[in-house]
Amino acid sequence: MPRIKKLIVEKVLTDEEMKLLKGQFIDESYMKYPVVQKNLDVYYIDEEGNEKLLLKYRKNALSDNDIKLGWNCYKDLAKPSRGRGASAGPIDSENTYWKKRNLVKTNKWSTSYLKPDGTPSKMRVNNQVFSNPIGFFAENNNFCKLPCRLTHFTRTNFDKYNEGLPFLQKIDSMYKKLTPDCHEKQLCRANKKPHLKIKDTAFSTITINRNFRTALHRDAGDFSEGFGNLTVIERGKYQGGYTILPQFGIAVDVRNNDYLAMDVHQWHSNTEIYETDEDKKYNLSIPKAYKDNIEVGTIGIDKLYTRLTFVCYLRENLINCPDNIDPRFLTKSGHNKIK
Repeated sequence: MPRIKKLIVEKVLTDEEMKLLKGQFIDESYMKYPVVQKNLDVYYIDEEGNEKLLLKYRKNALSDNDIKLGWNCYKDLAKPSRGRGASAGPIDSENTYWKKRNLVKTNKWSTSYLKPDGTPSKMRVNNQVFSNPIGFFAENNNFCKLPCRLTHFTRTNFDKYNEGLPFLQKIDSMYKKLTPDCHEKQLCRANKKPHLKIKDTAFSTITINRNFRTALHRDAGDFSEGFGNLTVIERGKYQGGYTILPQFGIAVDVRNNDYLAMDVHQWHSNTEIYETDEDKKYNLSIPKAYKDNIEVGTIGIDKLYTRLTFVCYLRENLINCPDNIDPRFLTKSGHNKIK
């Protein structure tokens, strides 16, 4: 096998500069290196002068059959969400979704809005994007008390979830192959709560995004000693959407069949996703994959191409869940009782 090339990078922006950019969209001007489109390992030098892994990228790591299975089982599971925080980007009051509402107390990536009775909503929300977790979540007390559980859309699509497990297990096999030390630590942690992990993986949870250009953020809530796992399933044609780590000036063009292991605790974002005239013509020629009502205004809903991203991880606080959980919370049998 040909030897994988190695690149060592340094920070080109300070930590303070990155914090000021949080929640903003990052464009290609932040790239200091050519976009990564071939197999590459990237390391950075930390403050103590140590070499640390930033990312490993592998082209065509997943087979066409893997991709087909992932599409057939999970393409409909990226549901609209208003809770993605800074990653959903600055509030755009001209967006179709927000134009139907009277916004108040808007601040960067979050806002409240006036309810029909004229009072402001107690809940602050973000831009509505297609983003949804499948797998397991820990106890939640945000709006109503929810136990450690399978997520709602996992239970309501339980058979499809199980059918697609070989796709998720293939991603896990790449994780183990490329970053074995991190994988081993994460697997040991996951095995402490085996009833709350995705079968034969070191993951508890997969976030599925559709046509979602993330703004600058760092992942939170995942196992701190683990590593991020990303793959893409696409349909139709588009350009851009690079996964960019602007503090290091590097971006990766993750496309169909590719796999990216990355340090998701570093600041990252996506560059603009766009269509050329040729892309638009092609996308008009393919059957629609979704029966969407574009008047809903979810960002990306009007696009004829599809870019699904799968982010695979272990939820940090699942370790605090009890060993004995009501089976209704872990199977499809309780999906009509638990929202």
